[in-house]
Amino acid sequence: MKLKKNVKITLVVILFVILVGAGFYAYKTYFTKPVVTETKILNSIEEFGYTLKDNKSKEYGKKFNELVKILGQDSIDEESYVSKITEMFILDFYSLNEKTAKTDIGGVEFVHPDILQNFLQNAENTYYKYVESNIYNNRKQDLPTVSEISIDSIEKVSYGYSGKTDEAAYKVKVNWTYTDAKYDDYQKNATLIFVHENKILYLVELQ
Repeated sequence: MKLKKNVKITLVVILFVILVGAGFYAYKTYFTKPVVTETKILNSIEEFGYTLKDNKSKEYGKKFNELVKILGQDSIDEESYVSKITEMFILDFYSLNEKTAKTDIGGVEFVHPDILQNFLQNAENTYYKYVESNIYNNRKQDLPTVSEISIDSIEKVSYGYSGKTDEAAYKVKVNWTYTDAKYDDYQKNATLIFVHENKILYLVELQ
């Protein structure tokens, strides 16, 4: 049985389309990689080890610039200092929508080096556990972004850590909202403890 000429042409066209599609898929899958944008440092406070990278939000950048002014004074107002880094920590840590993966933990530069690894592990296993990767900017997951932050209270306390005691540590109570009420099931308040290492204040406890 012989195929008619127009049927043969149709089959050839279909085969051609399949081959082209398969070739394009193979090329995209095996020979090209999505571009991953590297972060750049826009500003820094070298004496305190703080940096502002271009992957941070505009609001975070604004608070960073406010911190620059606070720490640039001859006599630093520590309550203003601890208040500002509390705001920056909350904004960076709890705004999951800005993170590229569950390992992209926010606020780490404010965490005391002695507890950093434990902090990262706990964050990855709890609050960041279900954050999907967005390395190639193609994530569809709906995640929260912090909106308004309010410092409820700041008090000096005695706090023991790493075999020593800071008699002038800071206990900060803070609450915040998100950009949409649909995220109200996420954490919205916390208590943070900051201790001194020379002139730098480090977060040692987050409740």
